[in-house]
Amino acid sequence: METPLEETDEEGTGGVLSSEVEINLGRRSHPSFPFSVFLSTLLYSTEVAFALYMFFIYQKGNDIYWTSFTISFIIMGAIFDQITLLFFNKDSRNKVVLLFWHILLLGPIVRCLQTTVYYHKLLKYLTLEVEESRVSNPARNKILERKIVNSTRYILRQDNAFKCMTVVQAFVSSFPQLIFQIYVTLTIKELPWNRALLMTCCLLSAVYGAILCSILAIQISNDGTTIKLPPMELFYVIIWRFLEIISRAVALALFAASLKLKSLPFLLVIYFVSVLAPWLEFWKNGAHLPSSTENNSSVVGTVLVLIIITLLYAAINFSCWAAVKLQLSNEKIFDRRERWSHRIVHYSFQFLENVIMMFVFMFYRGEILLNCCYTLVAIHIIIIYLLGFSFMCLFYHYFYPRKSDKIL
Repeated sequence: METPLEETDEEGTGGVLSSEVEINLGRRSHPSFPFSVFLSTLLYSTEVAFALYMFFIYQKGNDIYWTSFTISFIIMGAIFDQITLLFFNKDSRNKVVLLFWHILLLGPIVRCLQTTVYYHKLLKYLTLEVEESRVSNPARNKILERKIVNSTRYILRQDNAFKCMTVVQAFVSSFPQLIFQIYVTLTIKELPWNRALLMTCCLLSAVYGAILCSILAIQISNDGTTIKLPPMELFYVIIWRFLEIISRAVALALFAASLKLKSLPFLLVIYFVSVLAPWLEFWKNGAHLPSSTENNSSVVGTVLVLIIITLLYAAINFSCWAAVKLQLSNEKIFDRRERWSHRIVHYSFQFLENVIMMFVFMFYRGEILLNCCYTLVAIHIIIIYLLGFSFMCLFYHYFYPRKSDKIL
């Protein structure tokens, strides 16, 4: 008869630091469920479901323009999500089956179910460990210890993978989808419940992705140490990111609805400035690839990866502050130092962009978009953005986790 100790879990542990495993093993009497995995999967599933529903509605109404953009944002975000999860997971078992689910764009759901199974396995192994500790059997204890380590590593790897997937989903799909649906609402002056639900899902996904950017930036500045924000600190981060995302999305939607296709050059300039800035700094520093990447991969592959990272970094900066500074000439890629100058420069330029877009919205009235005072709407959006900036300053000045009791 097969016992639980005869199972084997020998999958790779890519992307998981040994220090993280040791931290979790030190607290393994009360392991916590990786709710970030569940939340990321929930946001992914609901957003795709509501977006597909809106796609069919637009298709029935023969709205080719709205149908094309809606489905494009869905597919683009879903594909990048699958690539992100595959990048983190070096599957040795059931590789073909898992690849099949990713091709069907159901990879996050399957990975979430797998993580739940591994979590219950970990609880079972911990229970067995308590029972085995009463009986001295070194061989069985060693096997059990290895299974606990493998399960913990798998859960940590999925936790990291889904956090990165959420960031990609937020700024490659959710934020553009949110702007577009606001644009549609302004154009037809109607907000049905189905579009409102899609916009709510996109907003939650974008805000959650921005919050994860802030938390990951704090971890990077603390040498990759896992951090836990207390409720007050987390509250300030949530309010800051929510105000920043909603004001930026509405400003972009109003600007695009005012100028239509004429707004595209301005938006492309804003985006490609963020794309080119890290490369200009890279060339200024001598145009040398990081030494570690030169030794481990081809130059072409390294440049391709850096380009993808730059495009994602620019998409984040286009929507909100990325909370980190990209340094392509550095082996660490991201600057670990806290730079107020970087924050001030970003928010100054983005504030200027928002002001320009609001002036265009107020004075260029190709058609009536709102049944209220244009100037009042523009002032409210600017005030909301400044409030978000104020909460950011309060967080970094008073609540930034520098003390050891806030670091696990």
